[in-house]
Amino acid sequence: MPVDPYLDYVARFESQVGALAVGAYGKFNGKLVRKLSADEFKTRYGEFTNLDTTYRGIIERGDTINDAVVKLWRERRAELLIEGPEPGGLP
Repeated sequence: MPVDPYLDYVARFESQVGALAVGAYGKFNGKLVRKLSADEFKTRYGEFTNLDTTYRGIIERGDTINDAVVKLWRERRAELLIEGPEPGGLP
């Protein structure tokens, strides 16, 4: 059965930030994050998956990384409560 990314996000939010209403703010890894609605999540998740593909491709090819791409990638990752190492072993 396919997993719903939004339901995974809500579960992560509740376990790592707290049981807050959609639109409310909480702290995640020292960053202020807002609980997204399903529509907001869908948009940001789509942006993140595109950015992630681009970012990983840049790393694999050894191209120069634009700081704006990295910044936006990190922002989306924090918004979506995604943890783990960055591509290329960056901190």
